[in-house]
Amino acid sequence: MPLMEFSRFRELRAENDRKAANEPRFDDGFRRKLEELLYWRRDVRHFSSVSLPQDRLEETLELACDTAPSVGNSQPWRFIKVSDPEDRHAVVRNFQVSNEEALRFQARERRQLYASMKLEGLHQAPEQLAVFCNEETKQGHGLGQATMPETRRYSVVMAIHTLWLLLRGQGIGMGWVSILDPDQLKRDLAVPETWSFVGYLCIGYPLRASPVAELEETGWQAREKPAAAIMHEHS
Repeated sequence: MPLMEFSRFRELRAENDRKAANEPRFDDGFRRKLEELLYWRRDVRHFSSVSLPQDRLEETLELACDTAPSVGNSQPWRFIKVSDPEDRHAVVRNFQVSNEEALRFQARERRQLYASMKLEGLHQAPEQLAVFCNEETKQGHGLGQATMPETRRYSVVMAIHTLWLLLRGQGIGMGWVSILDPDQLKRDLAVPETWSFVGYLCIGYPLRASPVAELEETGWQAREKPAAAIMHEHS
């Protein structure tokens, strides 16, 4: 069979396989909307006090956990809803101590700008989640984790990012707080020792939203051009 004919045969075979599997076809309009969603998925720190509809977060979180990829299908993510006022106060105290320490590590000429920035939404966000990785999960039987156990935490990050996009698609914002002492947070929330802390999420309707990252708007750090991070084959 001539090369062009064989190539066309493979295309037709792939097309037939997709149809047989009911695989959806994503058109240009969908791709444009997806790109728009990706740009508008920004870290939110200014939240409205308006509550989310009942069960909205739980339903969205369930979808994120059901669709996010994970190494060896291990699904090591553990999400804790933080609602108790004392627990939230402990998180705020943790942030304040950690943020003061982080400020001291900044170069002298950047400290004023750092101190002026709002880096969390802990006081305003109506919904808050502490996210952990179960480092001893039996799910997945350790596949893909023997030489790189950190891939479990990468999987949790993928679940967080999936949740982020799903929420933003509903007009809901999310902010990821990382300026925290992980060990102190684990003690305050009394989680198992085998869980490692990955992130603390503030969730709610944003008071302000922008397709431009807030750290760019404040002048903290411009975003690199994508070409700067895309490497060609090593020679």
